Amino acid sequence: MYREMTNNSDPLVNSLYTSGIGRIILKTIMITRADKLAVAFLKSPLSKYMLPRYVRKNGLDFGRPELSGYRSFREFFARKNASVSIDFSPKHLISPCDGWLSVYEISESSLFKIKGSIYSTTDLIQDDTLAQKYAGGLCLVFRLCASDYHHYCYIDDSMQGNNYYIEGELHSVQPIALENYKVFARNRRSWCILDTDNFGPVVQAEIGALIVGGIVNPKSNVRVSRGEEKGHFELSGSTIVLMFEPGRIGLLPKYKEATIENEVRVEQGMWIGIAKT
Repeated sequence: MYREMTNNSDPLVNSLYTSGIGRIILKTIMITRADKLAVAFLKSPLSKYMLPRYVRKNGLDFGRPELSGYRSFREFFARKNASVSIDFSPKHLISPCDGWLSVYEISESSLFKIKGSIYSTTDLIQDDTLAQKYAGGLCLVFRLCASDYHHYCYIDDSMQGNNYYIEGELHSVQPIALENYKVFARNRRSWCILDTDNFGPVVQAEIGALIVGGIVNPKSNVRVSRGEEKGHFELSGSTIVLMFEPGRIGLLPKYKEATIENEVRVEQGMWIGIAKT
């Protein structure tokens, strides 16, 4: 069952972004890349002892016998999910991932607002000529939590172009971080153009987050199919952004008013909108 709700930030993340000492710690992490130590630990066999508590905390359906097959936290986190259900109706727009959806109209001047920050489409992809094509269109933001399945799929039969990687910082993508930093313009990200059969050219951007070092997109310049795996994140919550040209899609009523304050739960492969052309 899906329900609209506002997700509060994790207490530790909240402290990092709102308290004086927290901001000093956060700045130290960003400068020294101390998070690399955390990443190294989560990839090591020592981290497997975290799994029972992590599973209980996030309400995941895993027992101890099942967990014994994973050699590290990272191996568990990057696990495959065999139960994904894909809507294959050609005109149906599907969610590329599990997570929390918010929707933003891109103004004719290519701007959209998330929390207190004004973004331009150029901020996201650093290509002004291409960004102008999405003025007046829609921007869909999918925020993945730590408990979500972190593999993501193609939304339609498409021709995928090059992957473009933008080195950046690794701020949290939780709402409290969005209030304090222009996260989507500052974080590490990878983007490409999907020339889809039913929704026109779509920009898809994967955005890293605190502790997420890896954005794995193995394919480029290749024909792909709806529901086929596009890539995955490693280790923690992240974000996927889709940008559509004007008049290309219409969202189902449930999702039209979704914002970061009132996100709507989605699952990978489910129907969220329809092609208009």
